[in-house]
Amino acid sequence: MLDARFVADNLEAVRARLLTRNASYGPPLDELATLAVERRRLITETEGLAARRNAANSEMSVLAKGPDKAAFSARRDELRLISAELKESEERLKTLLSEFEERLLSLPNLPYEGAPLGTGEEQNVERRIWGKKPEFSFEPKAHYDVAQGLLDFERAGKLSGARFAVMYGPLAKLERALISFMLSIHTEQHGYTEVAVPYLVRASALRGTGQLPKFEHDVFRTGRGADDPEPLYLIPTSEVPVTNLHADEILEPERLPLRYTAYTPCFRSEAGSHGQDVRGLIRQHQFDKVELVQFVEPETSMEALEQLTGHAEMILQMLGLHYRVVELCTGDIGFSALKTYDLEVWLPSQNRFREISSCSNCGDFQARRASIRYRPSVNEKPRLAHTLNGSGLAVGRTLIAILEQYQNEDGTVTVPAALLPYMGQGHISFAT
Repeated sequence: MLDARFVADNLEAVRARLLTRNASYGPPLDELATLAVERRRLITETEGLAARRNAANSEMSVLAKGPDKAAFSARRDELRLISAELKESEERLKTLLSEFEERLLSLPNLPYEGAPLGTGEEQNVERRIWGKKPEFSFEPKAHYDVAQGLLDFERAGKLSGARFAVMYGPLAKLERALISFMLSIHTEQHGYTEVAVPYLVRASALRGTGQLPKFEHDVFRTGRGADDPEPLYLIPTSEVPVTNLHADEILEPERLPLRYTAYTPCFRSEAGSHGQDVRGLIRQHQFDKVELVQFVEPETSMEALEQLTGHAEMILQMLGLHYRVVELCTGDIGFSALKTYDLEVWLPSQNRFREISSCSNCGDFQARRASIRYRPSVNEKPRLAHTLNGSGLAVGRTLIAILEQYQNEDGTVTVPAALLPYMGQGHISFAT
């Protein structure tokens, strides 16, 4: 969430920055402009009444020691009236501030000042490419054709409907190997603490990371009965529970930076994506992901983003997968982020790069929503932490990339060397 005071005092600058996101935020900003005027008036009124009450208190202390009982009584009655007015003014201000913050929940983060300007993914900026495109002496197949016999959409549809999959034998083992490999690298080489978190969360956790209220149509909501006062939601990403581990906390000095990694299945309704990637594993309602989350001091968050992105890249490099890094333009940056790098892996069947990880610096946007603070030193006041997150990596899309980049003409797939300790076999055969 954006800082209420900053927005109130800099409405036009905020409006101009939000316009670079290629979306209109006119109505909520117009409402905030009206509320901001009333906010300033009520703050002035409340502060004036508080000053009058304090002055009256001081005068009463003097009158109480003097002989003029009538003056003391009159001043006491006046103090009661001032106190009543102050209480009423404070309640109005409290209500208005709550309404102001509720409106702020619908506004995204402000892209950082140096973000590339653009309206969509076409204006994203390529920062670097790693590796070379794999070359084939045959026409490379799509992953769902390579994996025929071990990848079953028909039975998954019988169980759950469209956009689900069942994997068998060595293909299921390959997915498990990828999860173990990623977690091992991030914990043993990159210094992350592995956490196992719930897959169902309260609405407050989704609000904390920015999925609610904006993207309620994208998450699966569960019901525990018709009279359930608080439904739970299936997590769309483990960023949600991991980031909220420290919601409503003040982290003591020397706790930062904190680095967590978690494997979870993720669940998304994929609303608005009908007709996109209808074949294969690219866009599923349920998919696996290894997530990276960091909590850092504000002064180090941009450096931490470069580091986190490098950690995700290392997985691709160790697997020998050709990929590139793009910086997202203002029109393509996610709701909670102020700066984002996407890692895009090469898919031979599509002759293009496809996203496999997004690594974002959210600044204090999520920390303000979730009240995640830290104390710089023992005697200092708490400050909002900065939060970062990134896929390290999306497991299903990594599996897709391996199937396509490592496919052989005889229908087998070579297992990347880094996975041999986890797989125990050098090739996967898909013969049924």
